[in-house]
Amino acid sequence: MIKTDILKNGYKILQDSERFQFGIDAVLLADYASKALKGKENVIDLGTGTGIIPLLMVNKCETAVFTGLEVQKDSADMAARSVAMNDLERRINIVNGDIKDVAKLFGKHSFNVVTCNPPYMINAHGRSNELDAKTIARHEVLCTLEDVIAAADYLLATHGSFFMIHRPFRLPEIFSSLEKHQMEMKSMRLIHPFANKEPNMVLIEARKNAKRRLTIEPPLIVRYDDGEYTEEIQNIYNK
Repeated sequence: MIKTDILKNGYKILQDSERFQFGIDAVLLADYASKALKGKENVIDLGTGTGIIPLLMVNKCETAVFTGLEVQKDSADMAARSVAMNDLERRINIVNGDIKDVAKLFGKHSFNVVTCNPPYMINAHGRSNELDAKTIARHEVLCTLEDVIAAADYLLATHGSFFMIHRPFRLPEIFSSLEKHQMEMKSMRLIHPFANKEPNMVLIEARKNAKRRLTIEPPLIVRYDDGEYTEEIQNIYNK
């Protein structure tokens, strides 16, 4: 069932309650990546779904322009409709296409910022719904971590920034793939569901052809012990 949700920044987004809907990871990634928006950045969001990342970032910088790339046609169509509903066609362009085909879709090194909230899980073998929308969003069915980083490598201009949210257990692969594609990790922030729980997500920023220097940022705690969002999370949602 398709419904219209209103974001904190006032923009509307179409979502299908029977398909994958955005969660806190998209909100955190959009906030984390917004620090790169200082001027006329050309930003692309890989696997944009229904366009949540561009819609959350577009009001952070009036001169930045955004592209959302999405392989699933139904999701891309909803994203394009959301963009039109908010009169943002001049700021956000939605492209229905595959991450593995970026060389056919875009010019090399044509973006300053790349964002991605990719599938976290390695595979979905044995699942009966292997090609449904939720599985595609969560599992590496149509693209892998290597596909995402290779696409970012192709798309990013020199010293451009790549922002991604992922699972901490994949960090060794992330480091290895970034090094393979001449991207250096510049900052990393671990996300903990509660202060006394181990991190279950990690935000990263990597930069193309940059010097080797990594900043480990303070941990981000999502909830207090009583289950309520922490003040920092509330502030992120309300930006």
